[in-house]
Amino acid sequence: MALQHLTDEQVRTWTLAQKDRWWKENVWRGNMPQLTLRSALTGMMLGGLLSLTNLYVGAKTGWTLGVGITSVILAFALFKVLERLGLANEFTVLENNCMQSIATAAGYMTAPMISSLAAYMMVTHSILPRTITLMWVIAIALLGVLFAFPLKRRFINDEQHPFPEGRAAGIVMDALHTGDAQSGLFKARILAISGGLSALVKIWTSAAIMEKLQLGFLAFPQYVDSWIYRLGTLRALGTDLRELTVRIESDFVMMAAGGLMGIRTGVSLMAGAALNYLVLAPWMIARGDIPATVTDGVAHYGFRAITVWSLWCGVAIMTTSSLLAFFARPQILVSAFRGLFRRTPAGAGQDVLKDIELPMSVFVVGIPLVGGLVVVLAKLFFGVAIWQGILAIPLIFIFTLIAVNSTALTSITPTGALGKLTQLTYGVLAPGNIRTNLVTASITGEVAGNASNLLMDIKPGYMLGAKPRQQAVGHVLGIIAGAFVAVPVFYLVFLARGPENLVNDQYPMPSAVVWKAVAEILTRGLDQLAVSARWAALAGAVIGIGLELARLLTRGRFWLSGVGIGLAFVIPFYNSLSMFLGALFFWIASRKWRDTRLLLHRVFVENLEPVCAGVIAGGALMGILVTLVEVFLID
Repeated sequence: MALQHLTDEQVRTWTLAQKDRWWKENVWRGNMPQLTLRSALTGMMLGGLLSLTNLYVGAKTGWTLGVGITSVILAFALFKVLERLGLANEFTVLENNCMQSIATAAGYMTAPMISSLAAYMMVTHSILPRTITLMWVIAIALLGVLFAFPLKRRFINDEQHPFPEGRAAGIVMDALHTGDAQSGLFKARILAISGGLSALVKIWTSAAIMEKLQLGFLAFPQYVDSWIYRLGTLRALGTDLRELTVRIESDFVMMAAGGLMGIRTGVSLMAGAALNYLVLAPWMIARGDIPATVTDGVAHYGFRAITVWSLWCGVAIMTTSSLLAFFARPQILVSAFRGLFRRTPAGAGQDVLKDIELPMSVFVVGIPLVGGLVVVLAKLFFGVAIWQGILAIPLIFIFTLIAVNSTALTSITPTGALGKLTQLTYGVLAPGNIRTNLVTASITGEVAGNASNLLMDIKPGYMLGAKPRQQAVGHVLGIIAGAFVAVPVFYLVFLARGPENLVNDQYPMPSAVVWKAVAEILTRGLDQLAVSARWAALAGAVIGIGLELARLLTRGRFWLSGVGIGLAFVIPFYNSLSMFLGALFFWIASRKWRDTRLLLHRVFVENLEPVCAGVIAGGALMGILVTLVEVFLID
């Protein structure tokens, strides 16, 4: 069924009251089941599980991936099978929509743990109690919900912004529930098969588990380049390439992540990795600026030693390119505030949806209460002065407007850039206080990002005729599910060996490293860095600006991304290589298998997202399970 929508002329000329009346008469589905017990439980279950995939991918790359479409396909297939077996009634499109709201809200709960909170623990060399982490992530997520929903009436109902990823989810749900069920089940089969194979490979690559099963001779190597080194040691300026993390890793999860990122990001990662690990790192090792760890008279380097030097150049590239991209679109800044205080004309607009929209009283009361709670928790848990915490609340409002406007138009939420702006602000207000710098940036950046991403998930509900107040309740359920699943697993998997081992070759935690680095440089000064690292940071800042200018001047046709190149400086070479190979495979597939009748086209071109999502979900979940088994049952 074709989804109904207003024309551009109607969006431009109709009043909000007219748009609301049209939506209720033409799109709203009345009392169709939406937030039911089964949709809530399914969303919480899938959201909790899929939040772990973001925990895994985020610890590897610093990025989080949307879980909405994955959860939609899984839930559709599950209830379609149960329906055929006579064990359940049809799962309605609005139940699926509410389910994906819960699941995606759960997926977003991992963001603070792989960024600001991880950076805080690295800086303080201590592990926060689990209850503190749990309360903190829930509090800032709830504040994000409260800031998001008042903006819905403007950005979705009135201005009808696209929210591209949200719109895509709405189209997928409409196609699944009103089109050919076989097509939806085909997507589900692809997702399940790719997920199962990826999980099996993860077990297969665990030497410890295979030895325990007495199948060590069948273990698949983590690195598939051993045969190359049998021919001799490969070096760059005298340093063994293996010490530079220049390996070929058998991590299909990272390849699938590269497939979702696309060829441009993949090429950027590869270019940055080659520059850092094949040129700069061996050069700095030869100079003595990257010190070795000597064991039994043998010098070792590796990722941790290299990244202490290289992260400054990478952070500078990412920071300047993302800030320039942010400020180079003044229309986003201007439009974010345009109409903010516009008066709604008298009419029936508000009354038409008074029983459908979330009451404004929820925000009037909720924002001060939850905002006050966040300020108090920041004081109790992290020692942030009350006045500094209070100042963060209006910054949230400003940054949320900007972030939502960017997400509405491009699906890009500039959380990193906004967090750095907060860090710059508190670098002036609280000089030398690295804890305050990290925590206040966590409040503004994470809340603004959470609010923006949640509005992205409200968009398909508007397209499909859902009740926003039920989605609001669903988001809260998702927050609870994601927090209670992701937080314990984060502690078990990533903190089992202490905060000093939070960053390692397996989980480089690039986002946390960036947050920590920016806080350190703002509170301690550049004089704490090696001279070569300072020059690298300056060069990186210039490179980041140059790359973003090239992209802007060519209207996006320039291939290299400053964020992609900078990211390669804070993750191992083999992760960048894996993501590049994944992006390259799907790019070649889209050009080689163009015939829509081919099975390969249907699988790898038409259903790229289910393939990659399945590989990521299966591999990430099994990767976390394998880590737990190795740490607690085998070690």
